[in-house]
Amino acid sequence: MGELTDIFGRSPALLTDLYQLTMAYGYWKSGRQDVRAAFHVFFRRNPFGGGYTVACGLEGLIEFIEQFRYSDDDLDFLARQTADGGRPLFEPDFLTYLRELRLRVDVDAVVEGTAVFPHEPLVRVTGPVLHCQLLETPLLNLIGFPTLVATKAARICQAARGKPVIEFGLRRAQGPDGGLTASRAAYVGGCVGTSNALAGKLFGIPVKGTHAHSWVMLFDDERQAFEAYADAMPDNCLLLVDTYNSLDGVRRAIEIGRRLRAGGHSLQGIRLDSGDLAYLSIEARRLLDEAGFPEAIIVASNELDEHVIDSLYTQGARIDVWGVGTRLVTAFDEPALGAVYKLSAVQDAAGRWQYKVKLSEQTAKITTPGVLQVRRYRRDGEFLADMIYDEPMGIPDAEPLIVDPVDPMRRKPIPPGASHEDLLAPVFRAGQRVYQPPPLAAVRQRAHQQLEALHPAIRRLVNPHEYPCGLEKNLHELKTRLILQARGLAR
Repeated sequence: MGELTDIFGRSPALLTDLYQLTMAYGYWKSGRQDVRAAFHVFFRRNPFGGGYTVACGLEGLIEFIEQFRYSDDDLDFLARQTADGGRPLFEPDFLTYLRELRLRVDVDAVVEGTAVFPHEPLVRVTGPVLHCQLLETPLLNLIGFPTLVATKAARICQAARGKPVIEFGLRRAQGPDGGLTASRAAYVGGCVGTSNALAGKLFGIPVKGTHAHSWVMLFDDERQAFEAYADAMPDNCLLLVDTYNSLDGVRRAIEIGRRLRAGGHSLQGIRLDSGDLAYLSIEARRLLDEAGFPEAIIVASNELDEHVIDSLYTQGARIDVWGVGTRLVTAFDEPALGAVYKLSAVQDAAGRWQYKVKLSEQTAKITTPGVLQVRRYRRDGEFLADMIYDEPMGIPDAEPLIVDPVDPMRRKPIPPGASHEDLLAPVFRAGQRVYQPPPLAAVRQRAHQQLEALHPAIRRLVNPHEYPCGLEKNLHELKTRLILQARGLAR
């Protein structure tokens, strides 16, 4: 913990959109700032055309809430903001209110590394509506991008078929903070290490690295460059062989390997960064084995993703380690999760929850009312289905039934005897943390175990089977009534 303030050196409270502050001002001005409300974070479809998503980013959200304060500099900035006509946007008394504000929210969230699915809440925030509103933008920022990258990493590691994947993406990431977030999330998703030294320091991720083409080009020839690198790094000598001619580079690496072996060291391996990786890796493996270096590994990089890696395997590529950069840390083919933060219930003066629903012409965009929880059912270690239910209502039926939120004709009964667990865990109560985040290695292990518990058809990279996830039957009926009432169709 502590990365946000370590990096930015200041309170993170202004990491938000202005309209969150203008709404907060409106709540305060109308005297509704302490009305209790419930909001949920969810997304509507799995990214990358996949069958699952890996939740990530909760630790950053925890830190944000714990460090949330409006500093004097923040308030001075807000005091200088003006509306049309030049008048101050915010009253001084509101800025005084913000100065004294300490978040009193309850937060329940899916543990990092959990497999999650469309429409089910990743995070639930309840508390004074003004406090909840101020969390919308930072929460979506802190959860959405790492969840996206962790999911991409899981897909890439799946395509690698058990071979190690190293994240190489810092130089192509969207800024230093994006690079750090991506390195952590990629590790959660299954990568074994990163080239990002600062991420290694901050998060304890193993750091990996060799040399670039510039090293080879600095010397008069490739052999001289390899010799110099072997002298400098005799116990970490992995040579980039494609600066001029890849297979000639492999042959020179073998010469260096013999030189290292004579001195009591060993050639770690070679890296291929261009060309026909399938053909070159097959030929490189043959050359290394024939020369007596079967233990030398072949690392491949160059615009890799899960689809390229899967294709290379079908071509018989002999690659031992995959270095994946741009397409991982930028989530190249789908750069946003599309997560949303929606109001779903408001408490009245008597403390009763009044359920809210947002309508849309698109069925998928109609929100689910309630104070929601997710129950996951499993049998014999395999996940069966997820049920979204309203926590105050509970699950009254002896034989639970889930209803697809987009197609209510699709329904699935939960078989008797299935074990279950609720996914949203208490994280904050009245602004006080009640949850201790596990070590990052444990989060990574959880992600692996979660995906192993999914049927292989759901993990397919292309055209995966759809995991059953829906509304508890009574919640579906409540949602239907509210929609009909809002449309003036209820009798």
